[in-house]
Amino acid sequence: MERLGARWCAGRMTESPILVLGARGKTGRRVTARLTALGVPVRAASRSTGTIFEWADRDTWGPALDGARAVYLVPMNESVDQDAVAEFADAAVAAGVRRLVLLAARGAGGGPQPAQEPAERAVRASGAEWTILRPAWFAQNFSEDFFREPLLAGALALPTGEGREAFVDAGDIADVAVAALTGAGHAGEVYELSGPEPLTFGAAVRMIAEASGREIRYTPVEVPEFTAMLESLGVPAAFAEMLAGLLTTLRDGDGDRVGDGVRRALGRDPRPFAEYVKEAAAAGAWAAAPADQRGR
Repeated sequence: MERLGARWCAGRMTESPILVLGARGKTGRRVTARLTALGVPVRAASRSTGTIFEWADRDTWGPALDGARAVYLVPMNESVDQDAVAEFADAAVAAGVRRLVLLAARGAGGGPQPAQEPAERAVRASGAEWTILRPAWFAQNFSEDFFREPLLAGALALPTGEGREAFVDAGDIADVAVAALTGAGHAGEVYELSGPEPLTFGAAVRMIAEASGREIRYTPVEVPEFTAMLESLGVPAAFAEMLAGLLTTLRDGDGDRVGDGVRRALGRDPRPFAEYVKEAAAAGAWAAAPADQRGR
């Protein structure tokens, strides 16, 4: 980070801020913190705090974009119309934004997930310098999102079978995003971001159980059982089916590979899942009632 900070300060031409969308989410708040630590002006935007930004409310776009030089673009939400990203990208360039860094997700073979292809096309066609991040499933999903409550209850049941995923640390994603937002050499790059090794969900849960000193089990289930379980908890059927579809791609082997994006962008290896588990357990991630830390 010191090298990145020196490069940013040496090449800094303006005090215009970097707009971070989803600034309360898992990656957004980490990107905001890292930029702030570097002394980079940041405009943190979300639906409820800081600069108010709503994808569905175009009236919030202009104030968020006003004077911004770069944008960390996070449309990863089931309620976001992916086609709206094209309109936003055009608005960003018209407002003077020169750099867009898009948080997407990796699909089969490291390519784009089909649902996010419109967003990727829009960013590429925007006329701004662009970088696309395609991360694997976040390690922090186990401690800050929808896997945490089942883990606290002692059992995680998913339709992932014995499929493996190279879970990526959200801190690594944030480091790559900051490098792309502030440094040279990242324009036109697509970074597939993952951890250093694929793991089964069973192995991941065993590591969490050992680190937290709790009895937690992983149980493979079929899709109908999984979606019925979610719907019984009040999860909308459409979201339950979407989540099940994503998880079954891991069962079928789509996550069983390591991406080279962290090394290409940062010149270092990604953080191991075991290191994340040790730190999260020490912070009490699986010893208290879950906090409201939803979002990316």
